[in-house]
Amino acid sequence: MDEEKKRYETDKRDQEIVYSKAIKAGKRIYYLDVKRNRKDELFLAITESKKKVMGDDSQVSFEKHKIFLYKEDFEKFLTGMQDVIGFINDSASGTDSAEKGDDSSSSRFEIDFG
Repeated sequence: MDEEKKRYETDKRDQEIVYSKAIKAGKRIYYLDVKRNRKDELFLAITESKKKVMGDDSQVSFEKHKIFLYKEDFEKFLTGMQDVIGFINDSASGTDSAEKGDDSSSSRFEIDFG
């Protein structure tokens, strides 16, 4: 019984949110949750939550998608994120820096994971 209780408490600790930021964007809410794993290491859980209304507005549910990002991957993830956001911004403005070999688009979006 003690082993089961210990496992439950460890799993519960895995769910501990150390810091959280909610970003409301139209019908979606993005949650950036910093959590602590079993090894006492911090990681980022990104959740997209989208409200879904069924039928005659009487049934509401939420569709959720999650991604877990670990500290050792922050730099690569951030570099990729800056690249695709730069591409989207350039495409929206009618230019394509990727074709021109211009890498200045990555400066449009900055996140500091400290």
